[in-house]
Amino acid sequence: MIRLSGIRKTFNPGEASEVRALLPLDLELRQGEFVIVIGANGSGKSTLLNLLAGSERPDAGTIRLDDTDITSLPDYRRSKFLGRVFQHPHAGTAPDLSILENFRLAALRTKTKTLRIGLQQDFRNTVYELVATLQMGLEHKLDQPMGKLSGGQRQALTLLMSTFDSCRLLLMDEPTAALDPRSATTVMRLAEKIIRQQQLTAVLITHQLKDCLLYGDRILLMREGLVVEDISGEAKKQLNLQDLYARFAD
Repeated sequence: MIRLSGIRKTFNPGEASEVRALLPLDLELRQGEFVIVIGANGSGKSTLLNLLAGSERPDAGTIRLDDTDITSLPDYRRSKFLGRVFQHPHAGTAPDLSILENFRLAALRTKTKTLRIGLQQDFRNTVYELVATLQMGLEHKLDQPMGKLSGGQRQALTLLMSTFDSCRLLLMDEPTAALDPRSATTVMRLAEKIIRQQQLTAVLITHQLKDCLLYGDRILLMREGLVVEDISGEAKKQLNLQDLYARFAD
């Protein structure tokens, strides 16, 4: 479980450009829960994700993973249990490295750094079998540079790499925003499959309201640094797109 207690975050405090990104925020994310966060620009969605990732620190409050306080834990140390997928496919992969070399970097994120990690045939076999689950034929192109692939292919591989090995928390920041509709559907279905199979706690930021109805267990609607709607269970199942647009626009 992840618990945020009394979280506050203000940018440029005391200046004319001051932004109160998060007001006192209390939030619990249960193990294995897929949470979708929506809201207008400036509502606090990205700040929430960055605080969970460790790339930003709160001005006040605590963030706990089970019984461990991770409030001050930097992002590079959270990488041992946290995977992240960014809005643009280029952000999650190294274009000049091969698919296999990118997976090697993913493995180095969670293990003691040694020169042998990712160089053994067993590792190649593991990556081959994992990539084959995408059914894109990319398992036969493990030595091809990542930059030669389409955005949808790269984002699908980023999802696999982000959840490679010991991931417990998956953060996704509009992962389909730069994709065509077909690729976006492929990536979202893959994300749902991985989250369910690995029982990950996952947080998705999206502006695609229809995805809120198709995926996830819970919807958080943010406005001006607060969670103003928290919809799950039967209430989420009964939502339709018109209802969701109305709540979003209020």
